[in-house]
Amino acid sequence: MAKKSKKQQSGGTPATVALTAAGVDHTVHAYDHDPAHPSYGEEAAEAMGVSPDRVFKTLVADVDGALTVAVVPVSGTLNLKALAAAVGGKRAAMADPALAERTTGYVRGGISPLGQRKRLRTVLDDSAGAHDTICVSAGRRGLEVELAPAALAALTEAVLAPIGRD
Repeated sequence: MAKKSKKQQSGGTPATVALTAAGVDHTVHAYDHDPAHPSYGEEAAEAMGVSPDRVFKTLVADVDGALTVAVVPVSGTLNLKALAAAVGGKRAAMADPALAERTTGYVRGGISPLGQRKRLRTVLDDSAGAHDTICVSAGRRGLEVELAPAALAALTEAVLAPIGRD
C-alpha cells in the first residue's frame, strides 16, 4: 500500500491527512459517486470491486447521551444493543444525521472514523480482524481509504466488539 498520493500531499481530506501524519500505510480509492445509488457502502464495494464484507460503514449513534461511532461491514447492520454494551451503556439509538454531520465535520455517506472534527469514542466490529485490510470512508462520498484494521483501531482508539449483524 502507498503511504501518500499526490492528492494527499496537497491537502486531501482530514481523514487522509491524519493517516499521512501518523505514517500509516494506506491506499486511497476514488470512484464516481452516483447520488441515485440506494447505499453508499454497497456502491463503494461495487465501484472498487471489493467484497462488501471488507468495506465498512461509519455510523454515529447516541449511547446514553454520548455520540459514539460504530464501524461495521456494509454487508450487514448495526446491533444497537451490542454497541451500547461495548461501551458500557444501556441504550443506543441512531444519532440525528444533522448532529452527526456537525460533530464529525463530514456529510452523510462520507463520514470517516478518521480525522473527525470532534473525536468520538469508536467501536469497530470485530469481524474486521478477519481481513488483512478493510476500506472505510476517506471523508467524502466517492472516496475510500484501505488500511489494516489494527491501524484503524489504533488511530481511533477503537474498542473491538461484535456490533454488526448479517
